[in-house]
Amino acid sequence: MTSRFAMAIHVLGKLAFVHRERQATLTSEELSKSVQAHPVVVRRLLGSLRLAGLVDTKRGVGGGISLARPPERITLRDVYEAVEQDEEIIARNPHGPSLSCDIAPLITEYLDEVFGVAEQALKDSLVRVTIADLEREIHARLKGCAKRTTS
Repeated sequence: MTSRFAMAIHVLGKLAFVHRERQATLTSEELSKSVQAHPVVVRRLLGSLRLAGLVDTKRGVGGGISLARPPERITLRDVYEAVEQDEEIIARNPHGPSLSCDIAPLITEYLDEVFGVAEQALKDSLVRVTIADLEREIHARLKGCAKRTTS
């Protein structure tokens, strides 16, 4: 898993937040400032999210980026699959097992089984969390911060 996943969740959370607050779209430049990443990196990320049907992009005056579906219908698993489809969650030995070692292939086989179970558990947990959950948590934490500063 790479940092693209965390950045994509951040982008979608920001889009959900501003949509609730003011029914607005954001530009890739605004999103890149929020994520603290180069605009080109964010545009590539947005391309993956658009292909997965998670964001809409409109060019020109009045254009910008918005969620393509309600945040309740975007799970973190959707985000993961959009931006990490070719990445392993748990990295394997890039060289593979040694052909000169009797047990190396058995260790690899065993670890593939253990890692497979762990990876599936993570993916299953990501299905249970939506961008709406994230957005609600942001609002709750903002209210908590406001209460602490006024107390």
